[in-house]
Amino acid sequence: MVRMGELAVSRTPGHVLVSLGLGSCIGLALVDPRSGVAGLAHVVLPDSAGRADAAGRFADRAVPKLLAAVGNLGATRMRLKAVLVGGASMFALGAGGLDVGPRNESAVREALKALRIPIAATETGGNRGRTIRVTVDSGRVTSREAGGTEAELFTGAFALRSAA
Repeated sequence: MVRMGELAVSRTPGHVLVSLGLGSCIGLALVDPRSGVAGLAHVVLPDSAGRADAAGRFADRAVPKLLAAVGNLGATRMRLKAVLVGGASMFALGAGGLDVGPRNESAVREALKALRIPIAATETGGNRGRTIRVTVDSGRVTSREAGGTEAELFTGAFALRSAA
């Protein structure tokens, strides 16, 4: 279980990394299908503003931290695929710039772009929470919207949904 501001990595067959209740948060999965390494970060806010504490909580710090952690288990950056889930607009706040979900998604996308990690699939936006599951040995990533059915977003080396 990967809770708010946490990350986890594994290469153990049978392990499933899960983040429940992703509202405005982003669940970021990094998968290296060839090495069988996967990681999951539960990103809460877009920018650390230089804060060193709770590095897993902020997109600008969580993405490189997750990359380093999967690398330590044998993942190769050139084979990594990213999957993003969450980033919902949970509160109707208007155009005041307080809508954290889209800002989180944008910050994670920018961090991945800077590290040259391709996004293989996404299920973001809307106004409902989601759960992300990453099955380590198969590289399978699924998303389930609150009250909905589970959808497969990525498996092995190919995406099943658009990364647009």
